Amino acid sequence: MDTYVFFIIIFASIMHITWNGMVKKYPDKVIAVSAIVYGHVPLAIIAILFLPAPSAESIPYIIASAIIHQGYQWYLLNSYQLGDLTKVYPIARGFGPLVATVISILFLGLIISDLAILSILLISFGIMLVGIFGHNNYKNIKVLKYSLLTGFFIGSYSIVDGYGARVSLSAITYMSWSFTLGAIMFFVLLKIKKYDNTFKDVIKNGKKIFFIGGSLSYLIYIIVVWGFTKAPIPMVAALRESSIFFSIFIGYFFLKEKITPIKITSIVLILVGVVSLKLA
Repeated sequence: MDTYVFFIIIFASIMHITWNGMVKKYPDKVIAVSAIVYGHVPLAIIAILFLPAPSAESIPYIIASAIIHQGYQWYLLNSYQLGDLTKVYPIARGFGPLVATVISILFLGLIISDLAILSILLISFGIMLVGIFGHNNYKNIKVLKYSLLTGFFIGSYSIVDGYGARVSLSAITYMSWSFTLGAIMFFVLLKIKKYDNTFKDVIKNGKKIFFIGGSLSYLIYIIVVWGFTKAPIPMVAALRESSIFFSIFIGYFFLKEKITPIKITSIVLILVGVVSLKLA
């Protein structure tokens, strides 16, 4: 992985903490997640209006991306309803790169070095450690199942978006169409699942997350998808999740959270994984 790509993805992972923190603090996770999803649309529409249309070859990827993101968003919401964000999120985010790695190597013929695979494993297990052993979360099988399903969809959309952006030749164009279609699908999904007033609730109570969180999420993920076009997808997928590493430090220095032995172990595993990933 080129140095400039490495540090841009690290920057995106740090920025990821900002909008994720907004979701974490908001009491109603359905409104918070919906605000992020719908908040992608304003910038996406601007891009669609002023940038060239995606290539015809990328359209199946755009549709697949929007559908897979529904699975991610739905199981994320279900996970939140069973367990809190600090328990669910690390398991889901850590499992995603593992899924992307397995799919890429076994089904797509990707060849990466043993050091790269080891680095991905270190980062992923370092992240998951916080969610599985940092709480009693692992005792709730349903929470674990939904968290892993969320991670499966993260790994899946990473693969689809990586290849789709390469075919489209523009991460911005590709994701703008995917985000817009995905927001429409999510609106329909919530209606089907009897969340009838969610959009109104977002406009009434979730404007800050909608405008700030949604815009940040849009920009950050486009950076990540751009990274998918410049380096092997599993390596970028693992590197972007290093945000957990930075969130632990922010929690300690600014929020006065305790550093437990589990968190120290997680920090060491992620740090070693990130450094070795740069060397791979």
